[in-house]
Amino acid sequence: MGLPVKDQWKRWGIAGTVFFVVLWLLGDVLLPFILGGAVAYCLDPIADRLEKIGFSRALATITITIISGVAFILAALLVVPALVQQLIGLVDIAPQLTQDFRAALTERFPELLDSDSQLSQSLASIADTIQSKGGQLLNGLVSSALGVVNIIVLLVLVPVITFYLLMDWDRMVLEIDRLLPRDHAPVIRELARDINKTLASFIRGQGTVVLILGAYYGLALMFVGLQFGLVVGVVAGLISFIPYIGALVGGVLAFGLALFQFWGEWVWLGAVAAIFFAGQFLEGNILTPKLVGNSVGLHPVWLIFALSVFGALFGFVGLLVAVPMAATIGVLVRFALGRYQDSRLYQGTSGTSKD
Repeated sequence: MGLPVKDQWKRWGIAGTVFFVVLWLLGDVLLPFILGGAVAYCLDPIADRLEKIGFSRALATITITIISGVAFILAALLVVPALVQQLIGLVDIAPQLTQDFRAALTERFPELLDSDSQLSQSLASIADTIQSKGGQLLNGLVSSALGVVNIIVLLVLVPVITFYLLMDWDRMVLEIDRLLPRDHAPVIRELARDINKTLASFIRGQGTVVLILGAYYGLALMFVGLQFGLVVGVVAGLISFIPYIGALVGGVLAFGLALFQFWGEWVWLGAVAAIFFAGQFLEGNILTPKLVGNSVGLHPVWLIFALSVFGALFGFVGLLVAVPMAATIGVLVRFALGRYQDSRLYQGTSGTSKD
């Protein structure tokens, strides 16, 4: 005889509470394991395909690890230094850009921007704030990276964890399935399939879209000669998992920088605008329909809310688990709504009456 529903809710509630308490207390310790698990989850379909063409699981894992390691080293040597250099340069030049903007406004609207006006003082304050806070942000990122995700974790621990998780992924899934409570195993498997479908569509599909768009925006803006084009392109690509936001933010940044650099050269200004129009067309009509699909189940507003809440509660680790938790909660809510609509509470007596 199964447990009463009240006792089941109590036990699942205790398990959920323990999970969030452990995540809150041991977030920094769990970080490399969460990163390793996320990478292994994304790479597991590649390993499965290699197995289908004759690779053993060990050989498939070793092959993926070598290719990923080479790609990481190339990115670290070729892309990261240029990206950091442009980011630092953008922070340093921000006050000068603000001053140029103020000078342009003063030239066209002198009555609005005398030296004692509130708008003039606000622009000067914005310039100083960008420089000081930007430097503090970079220093904070570096110091936190050295304190939480140190060099050993980045270069050794995460790849090792990823390797072993990828090697044993299928066996771990089978073992978890074996431990499911027998009365609820079919329902849990169905929910797990829905969660996996949502995550696979979003993380793997949208992750590929982010990489493609980041590379496209960065290279295209560098090709037209826009200063800090690589930084703007990477920013636009990274936040493109929220529909239209990546192109909007990246377009505003890029066009704002282009106005200062290419003022009067309308061809180059048009080229910058065309890059983002083409990127938006590519994302909306080719990449997202092909790689992500039209029914992911993660609404942008729900995603932003999850990132905000988990980031505020658990810091950087919270940002990493926000998408899986958002997908899980979304699937559970849809399941609960389906059960509610099939219940007597929703249908009443009319829903069960016979003709």
